[in-house]
This record gives sequence, C-alpha cells and structure tokens, in this order.
Amino acid sequence: MQTLSIVIVERDRERALLIVDALRQAGDFDIFVIGDETSLARRIAERKPDLVLIDLADPSRDVMEELTLASGPLDRPVAMFVDRSDPALTRAAIEAGVSTYVVDGLRADRIRPILDAAIARFQMFHRMRTELEATRAALEERKVIDRAKGFLMRMRGIGEDEAYALLRRTAMDQKKRIAEVAQALVMTADLLK
Repeated sequence: MQTLSIVIVERDRERALLIVDALRQAGDFDIFVIGDETSLARRIAERKPDLVLIDLADPSRDVMEELTLASGPLDRPVAMFVDRSDPALTRAAIEAGVSTYVVDGLRADRIRPILDAAIARFQMFHRMRTELEATRAALEERKVIDRAKGFLMRMRGIGEDEAYALLRRTAMDQKKRIAEVAQALVMTADLLK
C-alpha cells in the first residue's frame, strides 16, 4: 500500500505540530503543512495530496468556504476539524463537499478512524457523482435518438421500430454508436429547417 499524502492547513504552528505528531502516531503518511492561506488552491494543486486536513479553531463561514473550495473537495477527501460550530457552519461545510466535519478539535486517538471515514465517504460520493453523470449522459443520448427517430418517421413515413432499426443498421455499417449517428442526423435536420 502506498503512503497516503496529506496536506494540513493550519495557521498556528504549535497546533500544526500537534497534528503532525498525531498523524505520525496513526500511521506512515507523507505530510505537508500549509500555514498561510495565500495561493492555497494553487499550493494544494501542486502537491496533489490524497487528503486535505483543515483545522480551524474559530471558523467563520467565509474562511471555511474559501478553505474548502481551495482544498478541492470534488478532487480529494477533505477532513475538517473545528473547535466550535453551529448548524449553519456545519451545513456550509457539507454543502461545500467536506467529507468529514469534526467538532471539538483533533485528538490523536481519533485521527486514523476519522481519516478512513473521510476517504470512504469521499469514494462513495465520487461513485455516486460518476453514476449520476453516466445516467445524465444516457438520458441525453436517449433524447437525441428519439429526436432522430421522429425525424426519420416524418421524412420516410415509417414507424418507430423501423426508424430505430434504420439508425441501428446505419450505426453498424459506419462502425459507430447509435447515439453518434442520431446526433449527426439531428444536426443535419436542424440545418435543413
């Protein structure tokens, strides 16, 4: 198993060292600490970490959103530790894509299970996003195929099954997918209108 790369975002040097120590006790990690949020998004992107850990003693909604967006929660798991919270801040963190949001700070004995949970939750949501995108693409293809069938039915005076068979046969002859042939037909039909 490869070493997990973690970027820690923490302004306070002493707190950052405590987090690094806790991580070292929890496992073998490649750890990089960012203490200044200047160019945070670029710096995190350059490191390409497996996980981002954000520690905020007293979060404001603006700071939390900025840190969360910069850490790329759609690209990697983000674990956020806060000393205090309220429902609005919790909601903002979850809506921003934070994988794990822990109130009452960071304790060494909890770090590994929390990181594991953040990774598992991120992977679950990543699979869901991928499936949703595939479903949307399939629906769009279905719409294009239906439009192409409608065009063929009108132009050739044929039924729906015959129009689909014609699309399928053309796709096979051209070694293309039915959706590609349908898209080309729809584009052509739109030009001829």
